[in-house]
Amino acid sequence: MPQAADKNAIRPFRVNVPEAELIELRRRINATQWPEREPVADQSQGVQLATMQKLARYWATDYAWRKVEARLDALQQFATEIDGLDIHFIHARSKHDNALPLIVTHGWPGSIIEQLKIVDPLTNPTAHGASASDAFHLVIPSMPGYGFSGKPTTTGWGPERIARAWAELMRRLGYTKFVAQGGDWGALIVDLMGVQAPPRLLGIHTNMPGAAPPRHRQGGPQRGPAATRPLRRGTASV
Repeated sequence: MPQAADKNAIRPFRVNVPEAELIELRRRINATQWPEREPVADQSQGVQLATMQKLARYWATDYAWRKVEARLDALQQFATEIDGLDIHFIHARSKHDNALPLIVTHGWPGSIIEQLKIVDPLTNPTAHGASASDAFHLVIPSMPGYGFSGKPTTTGWGPERIARAWAELMRRLGYTKFVAQGGDWGALIVDLMGVQAPPRLLGIHTNMPGAAPPRHRQGGPQRGPAATRPLRRGTASV
């Protein structure tokens, strides 16, 4: 029994990338052997050499990882094992007690860094011209294989499994009711959370909704038994 409790434990997490790893990454970028310049003056042959060299210079000299690390470590971060895999997440609670719990899922090839800009407006809306009733308690996990979450060693970690893991994560955090939001791959995950309909989930928001298959768009309203099926991603009902 103690072993099971330890597996479900929510552990504090801090980012601290060794300096040696950053130095090695910059060394490898700077050691890139570039091909000759393209013989055209436009992008008709693909991404231009100058563009790639500018990008490499940015990652080698301009990108300040330690500043990003400090932004992450200024927030409460945790890790917990779900279904045999460590899941890393930010947990930013609002000072407003009645805030609505919200789990936000990034997409591909993104990360939780994309979500840092929403943390203060959503947890502290009164500082941004909104009211306390607009406040959220935020949970922002890294998808399996992304960021600081564990990397699956077997197949099967598709959107359906991640959706179930997110519901379990919110349960462990003690949220009896919550909502979910996602974009790109995160959109598919929250779609499936809606399909799975865990009892604590109040609703979902997606910025990449599924569209009706061509047969529904071209053939007009569908008739017959299929027309009465519940609405699902990629289907239509009338």
